[in-house]
Amino acid sequence: MRIATFALAALAAATTLPAFAQVNININVPGLVQVAPPPPRYEVMPGPRPGQVWVPGRWVWNERDYVWHGGRWERDRPDYVYAPGRWVQAGGGWRWVDDQWKPGKPPKHGKHDRGHDHDDDGYHCPPGQAKKGRC
Repeated sequence: MRIATFALAALAAATTLPAFAQVNININVPGLVQVAPPPPRYEVMPGPRPGQVWVPGRWVWNERDYVWHGGRWERDRPDYVYAPGRWVQAGGGWRWVDDQWKPGKPPKHGKHDRGHDHDDDGYHCPPGQAKKGRC
C-alpha cells in the first residue's frame, strides 16, 4: 500500500499542469497621454487689441482627464509670429507641442491681389492660409 501511495504521489508530481503567468507592463512616458484629446471647443475671439495676440483655448491633461483652458490675450512680440500649440499623435499616444514665437513677419493683408503667396519683401504665406484669408 505504501508503494502504491508513493507511486501515485510521484506520478502526480510529475504530471502537474504547467502554470501560465500573465505579465502586464504599463510604461508611463512623461508627456504622453494614451487617451485622444476631445475636439477643440469653438471660441469666439474677442475684437482685436493693439499690441496683443489671441492665444486660442486648449485641452489640458490633468493626469486623469482633459480639462478645457479658455483662450487668452498675450503681449505681441515685434518681429515674431505666434504659432499655437497642438496635440499630436506620437509613440502610441498623444503629446502636447507647446505654442511658440517664431522669428518672422506677421502676414500682411491685401498684398496678394495677383494670386501670389509672397510679398516683394520675402514673406511667404504658409500653404492654405491665403485661401482662408489669413495672408
